[in-house]
Amino acid sequence: MITKELGERIKETRNKIGISQEKFALSIGMDRTYFASVEAGKRNISICNIKKIADGLGVSLSELFAGL
Repeated sequence: MITKELGERIKETRNKIGISQEKFALSIGMDRTYFASVEAGKRNISICNIKKIADGLGVSLSELFAGL
């Protein structure tokens, strides 16, 4: 399921840069509980929010989706 795979990729990338879920969500202007549900693969997230996350992680959309 793409939402689960994307959530895992986001979490993995966030952990690589060493920032907590709460601090990351705050830095991109997203509610922490919403962001947690994205990482858990429980949200059908909009492309606008995916772009916001990718920008916050410092990766392109193509990098975020590579191999999914």
